[in-house]
Amino acid sequence: MSNKPTQSYNSVALPITEVYALKDVERLLQDNGYLNAGEAITLLYVKDKFARSEHNISFYVENNTVIALSVRDCALAALPASLDQLTHLQLLDVTDNQLSSFPESLGNLLQLKKIYADGNQFTSLPASLGNLLQLEEIHADRNQLTAIPESICQLPNLKVLHLYGNKLVAVPASLCQLTHLSDVSLGKNQLIALPASIWQLTNLQILNIAENRLPALSADIGNLIHLHTLDVGHNALTSLPESLGKLTQLTFFLYLSNNQLTSLPTSLAHLSSLKYLNITDNQLTALPDIFGNLTNLIELRLYNNQLTALPESLGKLTNLQELHLKNNHLVSLPASLGSLTHLKELHVSDNRLTALPESLGNLTHLTHLDLRNNRLSSLPTSLGNLTHLTHLDLRANKLVTLPACIADLNNLEKLDLRWNKLSSLPAWLHQLEQRGCTIFT
Repeated sequence: MSNKPTQSYNSVALPITEVYALKDVERLLQDNGYLNAGEAITLLYVKDKFARSEHNISFYVENNTVIALSVRDCALAALPASLDQLTHLQLLDVTDNQLSSFPESLGNLLQLKKIYADGNQFTSLPASLGNLLQLEEIHADRNQLTAIPESICQLPNLKVLHLYGNKLVAVPASLCQLTHLSDVSLGKNQLIALPASIWQLTNLQILNIAENRLPALSADIGNLIHLHTLDVGHNALTSLPESLGKLTQLTFFLYLSNNQLTSLPTSLAHLSSLKYLNITDNQLTALPDIFGNLTNLIELRLYNNQLTALPESLGKLTNLQELHLKNNHLVSLPASLGSLTHLKELHVSDNRLTALPESLGNLTHLTHLDLRNNRLSSLPTSLGNLTHLTHLDLRANKLVTLPACIADLNNLEKLDLRWNKLSSLPAWLHQLEQRGCTIFT
């Protein structure tokens, strides 16, 4: 850098060409009212040069050259052509502006590693992106993109591709060339199919293809053996391939919600490391007995289905902390429910329950119990064991009396008794109120 003429910008010596580029950006920000007249872009001193700045408007320098520039949420409608003079730029953050295109000269920023362009109005990305061989991350969620340029598929180091919330109708088959991709988000687009080649991206760890119009998943999804998070919710899936069971590294999230699933593959039993499973808003009438193999589940969401019963094997999910079952057709709960001793929240409202198992009293870590809108005419006396309970919702049942054991729930903060058939209110309700419990009758 020493052989290039320099000039001071915000008290730091930079190549004159870079100063000119910063001043062009500065003028745009001043014109939009995001910098005052004479005010310069903030110079940051940070430890992690690749971390996104907390300051919307800032730049970072290393060895007297600009390597990171952030101009977020500044109502920018265009970027200056001189931007390509920041030849050592490694991070560019233009999130939440009004940009509809990048200058084609973006392809001259050969050191660029990360682009953040979420929340703009981009209708396309420049073909010159294919020149940026150092690029590792592209973030362009919430734009108006209708296509992915083929040139992106030439980026040998690309690891993250986020294009959520655009208008994509297709994905190029050549995407499979991006063998280092580990995180792909194509959710909330208009995809009705995916190229067969996408299932060759065997280094993927996170895949989001939710909120599209996909009618089916290829059996080749089983090739993605390094996935730890998969979101296929809000599509038009009527079934799932058995090969889903090969994804044994699915340890975090599996989202299957808002599809048209009537059953689950038995191979799901192999996903024994999974922690969060969401199958809400489908058409399930039963769960396979092998469900009990998912022994690491912490949260299970099954609401808005048509379940009439639950398998006894549910009791094997001893790490479960939240169980959401509202709006099904359940008439009873298995006695094995009492084995879920780590459960903190149980939501079974809007079912057809006529009784509760006595084993419910074993759930001594329970804090939230929602039983509203069922057909309960009595409650088990073991309910008094739930001493950590803070919220108990009994609305819209057929209760005529209440067990006195409810008075022993010393941590109860809210008790809702509305729309029952209580012949009288027990005196101990007053004791609960005195302890600070809010009671609705």
